[in-house]
Amino acid sequence: MSHEPQVRIPATYMRGGTSKGVFFRWQDLPDVVQSPGAARDALLLRVIGSPDPYAKHTDGMGGGTSSTSKAVILSRSESHDHDVDYLFGQVAIDKAFVDWSGNCGNLSAAVGPFAISNGLVDTRRIPENGVATVRIWQANIGKTIVSHVPITHGEVQETGDFELDGVTFPAAEVPVEFMDPADGDGALFPTGNRVDDLDVPGLGAIQATMINAGIPTIFVNAKEIGYTGIELQEMINNDAGALARFESIRAAGSVRMGLIAHVDEALNRQHTPKVAFVAKPADYIASSGKSVSAAEVDLLVRAVSMGKLHHAMMGTAAVAIATAAAIPGTLVNHAAGGGDRTSVCFGHPSGTLRVGAQATQVDGEWRVDKVVMSRSARVLMEGWVRVPGDVF
Repeated sequence: MSHEPQVRIPATYMRGGTSKGVFFRWQDLPDVVQSPGAARDALLLRVIGSPDPYAKHTDGMGGGTSSTSKAVILSRSESHDHDVDYLFGQVAIDKAFVDWSGNCGNLSAAVGPFAISNGLVDTRRIPENGVATVRIWQANIGKTIVSHVPITHGEVQETGDFELDGVTFPAAEVPVEFMDPADGDGALFPTGNRVDDLDVPGLGAIQATMINAGIPTIFVNAKEIGYTGIELQEMINNDAGALARFESIRAAGSVRMGLIAHVDEALNRQHTPKVAFVAKPADYIASSGKSVSAAEVDLLVRAVSMGKLHHAMMGTAAVAIATAAAIPGTLVNHAAGGGDRTSVCFGHPSGTLRVGAQATQVDGEWRVDKVVMSRSARVLMEGWVRVPGDVF
């Protein structure tokens, strides 16, 4: 019996923010994979090592978590006012499924550095020393992201002293701007309300702020679902009942937000929406052992991604947090103390994060011009990934 030899494909393994993933240049992909479809999904699943019933990704590049089962495809932009087109795939761990419905805010920080280092940005836009501004078209959601990449001697500077809770080592700071992060039709609040009563099987009616900014997100009060807001991963992820309740909230919210027609469809849309619970500030010990005091944060937020409590905070969810915090009357704004806000510092399982938002009300409707946060990015490995030739 003969077997196809392995195929090797140029790729880079990168960390961006508190996530990491496999980055590809579109032109380096096999012809059959350059277009969306089953062949592309099959390749990315095999690269990451999914589906894996052991949830370890031992036979792939993934890390067995939602933060590390990610893939990015980049190409020179077809738009004159953008440098690079950015497509993100969230690869399921235990299912043969790639979710293309949203963005990864953390890996967005790695897009600019990768694009510069891999010849996707016009060299005339890159200074010898200083900061290169990379204009990114986020193809999944049709939005602009602007990345400010530090440059030294004409090359991307990756090392530095910027520290990011959830990342072990310091690196160079990469400020990222998410422009007009609301849903494409401008509906920040798809239900028309800043707070709704959401009927959830097994929980009854609970208050929820459902927002489309960065990524569709459902915010609920920690106290209303039996939590304090200082929970760490093991407190949630080792509780099958808790995870099932969060999935029920996500499914019910998905229907109310108009993302799906029936709760059963949520299984085929795992990446979006996210579910997060908020609480007023409190002292706690982060997963690293670091003490976080109530005085240094405006509120506490914990978020669930791909069925598990996130170890820190998804970048796109941070965009949603900043947006909701800037708008009076939301659960997030209330947890942060209310009032008008242009930035917020929130506590998450790994520490703290500050994000800023420019929100305005026009003719009674809220809009957000941009959300800004600082991340970091670093190349971990570059070369080729290999997959069996019969995969696609």
